[in-house]
Amino acid sequence: MKILKIRSKAIHYSTYKKPGEESIKYPNLINNDWKTTRPFEKITSDTTMIWFKKQRYDWTYYVDAFDDSIICSDVKPFYYGVSISNHKSALEDMLNSKIKRGYKSQETIFHSDQGTIYSSVAFNNAHKDYNIKRSMSRIRAPTDNPIIESKNGWLKKEMYIDFNQNDYETVEEYINAIIDDHNNYRLSYALKYKTPIEYRTQLGFQ
Repeated sequence: MKILKIRSKAIHYSTYKKPGEESIKYPNLINNDWKTTRPFEKITSDTTMIWFKKQRYDWTYYVDAFDDSIICSDVKPFYYGVSISNHKSALEDMLNSKIKRGYKSQETIFHSDQGTIYSSVAFNNAHKDYNIKRSMSRIRAPTDNPIIESKNGWLKKEMYIDFNQNDYETVEEYINAIIDDHNNYRLSYALKYKTPIEYRTQLGFQ
């Protein structure tokens, strides 16, 4: 365009945000206070890239801050974390779980980063009737969401060591096995050396 002396008349807007800048859509309601008294009080979500048999996939999952359990997830072929179908399926799974376990009428603070899907109107309209309040981390501030950020790291590291991918036909089977192990068999110091499901059920919660 420079050689042909062509110039655009379009107005260019800067979308850059400084690290630590608040979301213009949803405030950070959590503000690093992850204390809870019941399930589905505060949940968080993220999408992370995983490898399965030399193929890349996007794994979107939701974690309940109450018992550190993975309450739902969806895995789809890699699309830089912005696959609409991936996020839609994971969200529907979470909402169905909230209803099935009897928490639909109770308020849930749902915290995420400022990703394209999480910020979209369609995504947020999809859960507007489920008593959910949105909360977002500041831009480029992973410490605003330590639960999901730390889990992304150690969970992926352990899955490649502890789970032989050749034992599974599909990536869905692989992920389901990892979730089952995490929720039902992995003891947690933060949960008084109990598994997430054990911790929750012993306190009388669904």
